[in-house]
Amino acid sequence: MKKFNIRKVLDGLTAASSSSSSAAASPQSGNRENDMIQETLQSEHFQLCKTVRHGFPNQPSSMAFDPVQKILAIGTQSGALRLFGRAGVECYCRHESGSAVIQLEFLVNEGALVSALADDSIHLWNLRQKLPAILHSLKFNRERITFCHLPFQSKWLYVGTERGNIHIVNVESFTLSGYVIMWNKAIELSSKTHPGPVVHISDNPMDEGKLLIGFECGIVVLWDLKSKKADYRYNYDEAIHSVAWHHEGKQFVCSHSDGTLTTWNIRAPAKPAQIITPHGKQPKDGKKPEPCKPILKVEYKTTRAGDPFMVLCGGLSYDTVGRRACLTVMHGKSTAVLEMDYPIVDFLTLCETPYPNDFQEPYAVVVLLEKDLVVIDLAQIGYPIFENPYPLSIHESPVTCCEYFADCPAEVIPALYSVGSRQNRQGFSKKEWPISGGNWGQGTLSFSEMIITGHADGSIKFWDASALMLQVLYKLKTAKVFEKPRGKEEKSSTEIVDEDPFAIQILSWCPESRVLCVAGVSAHVIVYRFSKQEVTTEVVQLLEVRMQCELTEVESPECGGEPASTVSTPGTSSSPQTSLPQSHPSTSSNNSSDGLRDNVPCLKVRSSPLKQSAGYQVELLIQLVWVSGEPPQPITSLAVNSAYGLVAFGNGNGLAVVDYLQKTLLLNVSTAELYGSTDPHHRQPHSPRKTRQPSADTLHKKSCMSGLSNFYSESVKKLRSSFLNARDNSFSRSRSSSVTSIDRESREVISSFYFCDWLSKKSETVAVPSLWVGTSLGSMLAIALTVPSTPEQRMQQPVGVSFCDARDNSFSRSRSSSVTSIDRESREVISSFYFCDWLSKKSETVAVPSLWVGTSLGSMLAIALTVPSTPEQRMQQPVGVSFCGPVVRLKGGILRMAQLDASGTLLPHVYESWYEPNAPEEEKERPRRRRPTSPPSQENPDCQYAVVCSEKQAKVVALPSQNCVYEHNITETSFVLRADMVTLTAGVGIACFCANGHIMTLSLPSLRPLLDVNYLPLTDMRIARTFCFSNQGQALYLTSPTEIQRITYSQETCDNLQEMLGELFTPVETPEAPNRGFFKGLFGGGAQSLDREDLFGEVTAGKASRSLAQHIPGPGGMEGMKGAASGVVGELARARIALDERGQKLGELEERTAGMMASADSFSKHAHDIMLKYKDKKWYQL
Repeated sequence: MKKFNIRKVLDGLTAASSSSSSAAASPQSGNRENDMIQETLQSEHFQLCKTVRHGFPNQPSSMAFDPVQKILAIGTQSGALRLFGRAGVECYCRHESGSAVIQLEFLVNEGALVSALADDSIHLWNLRQKLPAILHSLKFNRERITFCHLPFQSKWLYVGTERGNIHIVNVESFTLSGYVIMWNKAIELSSKTHPGPVVHISDNPMDEGKLLIGFECGIVVLWDLKSKKADYRYNYDEAIHSVAWHHEGKQFVCSHSDGTLTTWNIRAPAKPAQIITPHGKQPKDGKKPEPCKPILKVEYKTTRAGDPFMVLCGGLSYDTVGRRACLTVMHGKSTAVLEMDYPIVDFLTLCETPYPNDFQEPYAVVVLLEKDLVVIDLAQIGYPIFENPYPLSIHESPVTCCEYFADCPAEVIPALYSVGSRQNRQGFSKKEWPISGGNWGQGTLSFSEMIITGHADGSIKFWDASALMLQVLYKLKTAKVFEKPRGKEEKSSTEIVDEDPFAIQILSWCPESRVLCVAGVSAHVIVYRFSKQEVTTEVVQLLEVRMQCELTEVESPECGGEPASTVSTPGTSSSPQTSLPQSHPSTSSNNSSDGLRDNVPCLKVRSSPLKQSAGYQVELLIQLVWVSGEPPQPITSLAVNSAYGLVAFGNGNGLAVVDYLQKTLLLNVSTAELYGSTDPHHRQPHSPRKTRQPSADTLHKKSCMSGLSNFYSESVKKLRSSFLNARDNSFSRSRSSSVTSIDRESREVISSFYFCDWLSKKSETVAVPSLWVGTSLGSMLAIALTVPSTPEQRMQQPVGVSFCDARDNSFSRSRSSSVTSIDRESREVISSFYFCDWLSKKSETVAVPSLWVGTSLGSMLAIALTVPSTPEQRMQQPVGVSFCGPVVRLKGGILRMAQLDASGTLLPHVYESWYEPNAPEEEKERPRRRRPTSPPSQENPDCQYAVVCSEKQAKVVALPSQNCVYEHNITETSFVLRADMVTLTAGVGIACFCANGHIMTLSLPSLRPLLDVNYLPLTDMRIARTFCFSNQGQALYLTSPTEIQRITYSQETCDNLQEMLGELFTPVETPEAPNRGFFKGLFGGGAQSLDREDLFGEVTAGKASRSLAQHIPGPGGMEGMKGAASGVVGELARARIALDERGQKLGELEERTAGMMASADSFSKHAHDIMLKYKDKKWYQL
């Protein structure tokens, strides 16, 4: 019987609907093209799932380390867990509740982890699978968890609570024991106050039956578990933060809130054996030292040869205002204070042995900071840090943009690594990274991957992202090109952003030629070329561009006429290449005659020689300048092409094309001039700009967020722009000849007012004077008025005004979030570029170089380029430019454009292979690579297809006939944030991410929907700014300020994911317990064991109250194990390993038992011989 496949049925339905829509658009060619091009991409080729998460855990809160498995676990305030092993072994998992992780405890060498959350729940994680899952959970109902302790090789977990009680949990069954240590029994009966929450629990290293309990008020109790009473009580006036044992179990150290450390002998509870203030100033008169900041944690570790280590955080003097957080290492008589870049969250001392009753031999300290992870080497002089192999520096400066490249050229990564390895800092420890657990995955991907991140400080980082790992290759600092002001007083008044003037806004990279182009927030563009040789640039090549638009300033009463010219330099639409560049020297002092800034760049270029190391070196710097007191518009689109030697960028004023080889400006026009006489928008000429006096608003205009946006809260502001975008599109198409409909911009207009007394909040009982405001976009807003009550006060005191949030909740629901600015004007913005070779006319047989331009109003236009053919001509002759007009129009702004050949294959971009730019001319090899384009046949004159995707829809247009053969509306209620034309193993398609959180894929060229998953609602603009697709079914986004989340939409990658992921747990033998020695065993001086099962079990202790905690079975049962093991084979293999481990442990136990029996027999024999020897002798004969 034939197997029924619902996916293929859906493919057939979508193909039918797609064919019908294409037939409606182009009835003559739609079915013919569908027959000619055989599509191989089907819905079964797609599946969406998360792969790995890279970066530093956002908002860390706790940490734990398994000293045998060498695995580090970090918990966060959002309930996430990050587990780290050796370089490349990382794992991410999360608690469903999202509560903060307050403490983590490993079951050492058992492949399990216990987590305690702020919602008073504890969870048991199974780490013996590649994707950890929760096996058991326990939710406390009546008490709040404050501290947990799990002794080494024990299955009983001590849980301290806010009420001062201690409960005991069996971690195997996750059930509560009936044994409870009540606070009123632990403290003295004469005490009149509650001791506070439990802040510490630990057992005596030498006697498991003695439990040390620390209460917040300063009381420490040594509790005898067997007799169920307190042996000793230690009182101190200051609150306790932490307690640490000496390994011999005779002393312990407490850290207090006044910056002191108290050392106690367990048999002398009357007073501390020693009180020290590590950072306190010792008075000369012998008085008590001045109080310091609290010591939040202390650890006491011993060594066989040498003095013990005491490591602590906090405790600094209060007069050290502004000093960074410090970690203090006290070793013998020396005290080292190590400053950290961020506040300390937690730290752990790594020791050679997991046994608490042996010499600890510390060798490193892991310090968890708010935004970093530092590991300090204790064995080397000066305490150097280890070089961190994890990609935790993504957030070193905030990420502002991101690009993802899968299946990039194989030689690029080694080239970047070779130049990046020279940038490594010196002074690291020479030892291996101590967190070395786990194993790498067995499966790998056949293609290489790269991620490029742009940052707020102007830096750019290149990352090797192959095989689900992430490693930084190379770092580029773009801010070196500019002069940096030393202080705020030296800050240039021409800067258009208050902070981070060098922040990267857009990246454009050609992997084959290694040409990099970046656009910054200060309206600057920098072109970089890759070189393996170091050079010194005396003068940075500078090109200043003046871009302006006069269409939106002063409205004219005229409603007819031709579009006004907006070219800022001489030239017309027929000969735009005559536009001349501005002079290279900076014109930062130029002002117009009326005092407005004019021809002034936003940033000052470096005047001293620039030493450029091997790697990316500046080829050309382009800066937009102020125009008549107006700052340059932010750059909205950018593209670079190495085959043509051109870079194109655009904004709200128009576009510019620069020849970075000849360092000249080819084109600088407004968007209206691209249309010529075919402009679909009725743009009206406006009167010349009137001379205005400079004002604070004029000189310091930062963006177009002005006007009515002040009325809205920040949450509503983010929702308004998408409505304006949609309104712009429909408004442009429906404009009539009337003055009001033609000339009016899309700014929100005040349409009505209403004064009244109203209740603005639910908590208010008295109505307050208010002004209601109605707008042309259908919003009703409110302004609260504070009117003085008496006539006298009314004439003397001013009326108070405050903005209330918009009351029209439907406004928020009807508008999606948008990345663009809020009060954007109706001018057409350049949104995307694409360089290609295309057939612009039916009579052409050879494709010509072109630049496709996409706009925010949905138009795709073309510019033909005449590029000289030989390298010699290219450097001497100018590139010709001619306008071809609009090609196609879509709903919403154009996001992405691409080309298909006659067989439906996605054509790669035109590029020139990389060559060494600093090599001598005779050694340069510059092979130019062009894609051959087959000439059109008689039967099918169209041999190319243009694929265009906008915020609302996608279209496939046949070239050169420019007939629309396929059309698909992607979304009606939302809009597309990111779209990419991608190549998979099975074919090519379009991948889209919408503002409503849906991820969709469409086939090419028929635009059949293949995947539609509601993946991630857009809750953060960071996601919209950084989300990007790549080839081979890969995608990523910045899920937090410090973390990158990688996902796949490929079924093939999902099927192989388990093989590619690393393993956290590896079978390792637990180190042998320390040898007690003959005399300690004979006289009982060694560690005393405790049968906890007999003490805490149900038979002895009884059952706990059911209302105290609720047991919740975790999802990591059979389903979780099956999903992680990839079938029954993995289950059997893991069971076999568990049996082997159990058998090995039983064998070891049998050997030890036999050894003990032999030792006992030998001792008995020797004792009998001695007794016989001295049996008949007198005492004086001995």
